Amino acid sequence: MTSIDRSGELLALAERVVAMAGPGEQVEAYVSRGLSTEVRVYEGEVEHFVSAQSEGIGIRVIRGGRTGTSYAGTLDEKIVAEVLAEARDNLGFAEVDEWAGLAEPDGVAVVPQQLWNPDLELTSTSRKIDLAKQLERLTLGHDKRVRVDDANYADSFGEAAVATTTGIRAAGRENGCYVSVGTLADDGDETQTGFGFAVGRTVDELDVERAASDAVDRATRLLGATKPESRRVTVVLDPYVTAQFLGIIGGTLSGDAVARGRSLFAQRLGDEVATPLLTLVDDPTNPLAYTATDIDGEGLAARRNVLIDSGRLDRFVHSSYSARRLAAAPTGNGVRGGYAGSPGAGCLALNVVPGSRSQAEIISGIDDGILVQQVQGLHSGVNAVSGDFSTGAAGLVITNGTLGRPVREFTIASTLQRMLLDIVEIGGDVEWLPMRAAGVSLVIRDVTMSGS
Repeated sequence: MTSIDRSGELLALAERVVAMAGPGEQVEAYVSRGLSTEVRVYEGEVEHFVSAQSEGIGIRVIRGGRTGTSYAGTLDEKIVAEVLAEARDNLGFAEVDEWAGLAEPDGVAVVPQQLWNPDLELTSTSRKIDLAKQLERLTLGHDKRVRVDDANYADSFGEAAVATTTGIRAAGRENGCYVSVGTLADDGDETQTGFGFAVGRTVDELDVERAASDAVDRATRLLGATKPESRRVTVVLDPYVTAQFLGIIGGTLSGDAVARGRSLFAQRLGDEVATPLLTLVDDPTNPLAYTATDIDGEGLAARRNVLIDSGRLDRFVHSSYSARRLAAAPTGNGVRGGYAGSPGAGCLALNVVPGSRSQAEIISGIDDGILVQQVQGLHSGVNAVSGDFSTGAAGLVITNGTLGRPVREFTIASTLQRMLLDIVEIGGDVEWLPMRAAGVSLVIRDVTMSGS
């Protein structure tokens, strides 16, 4: 990648493909080019280093309700012509789908954003390796009981363009980076794990010291953990745990999930589904979001969508397909896993509108509770249709406003519906993570905790 924006070249290629559409055909060309770096350090030495480039094109042809797709990991013009021909051939293997079609311009303006930082592009490989080594050194320097499992630096650079016979013309580029560290804290025969991370648009934005201290704290504070007694209790979810729950809730708010009958929120638009304290927003136009973007996977403008407004379910997120199927409007939420995939509907940058108090301030007002620091098997433990969930957890007991003894090997169980209604406070401690959901402390009353 160079500092010159070459996404226009990709758009020109996509336009040439679209210009070859035949009578009665809808054609979409999605073209992308990317570069990523991954560094893993162990005991001061580089254990893993990968710098990978990729480029390719995916083409969809729709005719008579049938969709044919094909892709190739090259932008060679001769191969591109073969990809178009193969997509047409694949029409013959497709089922008729009455909702098949491409996105159309909807008049929503693109929100200008600074998604590409040339400083990151100019960062040397040696600086990236040094950051991973620095992260390991800082982590080991905090506590002699702590070992580093791995210390990592990663970045990604991407350019993409999409053009369609329906009038979509869009292109752009994005880059970003993060560091992460996994820790092991030992005390006799006991070992506890922890992690820390930092994200940014440039390496200068990465708070390496905080990533190190978080990883040490998360591991050491669980040493000596025991299984708690079973009871119903107030739970404080750590921001990282909240982000995992939000990722699952966001999946149930996808138009695709609703159309398939795989969402607990189907048929509930306009209902009060959460406490009035909760406003849930998908906002890829927020520059603080690691997954911020200006266009979605179909070339429509990304936008701020309020999904739950003061407890009321206001909207699902839609691709053009799910919008047609559910007689709704697209929301700029077409997501795709690169040039080889077709777009689906999904959240891009989910977050809860935060409150005002820090986690420490919140805990100071709780007489009896649990700070849930880790969960295990959450995705496999949630039923997206019924909303039932049961997940293993570890954390710290809260007694009279103070964090106390560590606990582990217990489960917390409820339903997503009940959990959303039982939120009694939302923290102001927003954590922007290298994922499609941000974290914040959540206080939930009357949760079933099963231990000893």
